[in-house]
Amino acid sequence: MLSLEGRVAIVTGGAQGIGRATVMALAGAGAKIALTNIRCAKLDQTIQELKDMGREALKFCVDVTDVEAVQEMVDQTIATWGKIDILVNNAGITKDNLVMRMKTADWEAVLNTNLDGTFYCTRAVLPSMVRQRWGRIINIASVVAQVGNVGQANYIASKAGIIGLTKAVAAEVARRNITVNAIAPALIETEMMRDNPRARPDLIPVGRFGTVDEVADVVIMLAANSYITGQTINVNGGWYMS
Repeated sequence: MLSLEGRVAIVTGGAQGIGRATVMALAGAGAKIALTNIRCAKLDQTIQELKDMGREALKFCVDVTDVEAVQEMVDQTIATWGKIDILVNNAGITKDNLVMRMKTADWEAVLNTNLDGTFYCTRAVLPSMVRQRWGRIINIASVVAQVGNVGQANYIASKAGIIGLTKAVAAEVARRNITVNAIAPALIETEMMRDNPRARPDLIPVGRFGTVDEVADVVIMLAANSYITGQTINVNGGWYMS
């Protein structure tokens, strides 16, 4: 396994699904973990598992749309461990509906959490990464940002925005030894996906849903690599081939 021994990582939405698998993979590679989740009760179990692994961990019950709370999380992580090396922007929500039926509040909630939250967290960690001239920012996008989907205009707009944001930030900080990349998963076995009646494995050329560990493996690769930046890595079983 690639080693991230001594690195400090923040993972948003880190107590379930892809976020939790990412937390465990980063910890397994040696990183110290600060994890956030808006559902506070879910944090304790993940924190205990990290401690059982012998890994240092911090928990933050943070809504990534709260600019002040995001900054406080970053400041506390730096105060505890002296730096932030890796940021995984994973927190996200869905509120699906057809455009003509979509409530303004549902449009704004998805954009605020998925896109604005990614921006707020990225902006907060960059000063530390620039000072140390080392950083890895990994944003979780989605295959639907590339192929479209009925009833998900808000979600797709947010994830397409993340892909654009990834490229912009990557260009700004590349000479500081900071890489910024996105991962675009397709149908991944999570609680949210199991509750989606439109999620069908026959849509995928490989004939199955992906696993959260298959996404987390790519996070580890990007965290350890210094020459991949500004890219969107597709983890989609062949649904979208670019």
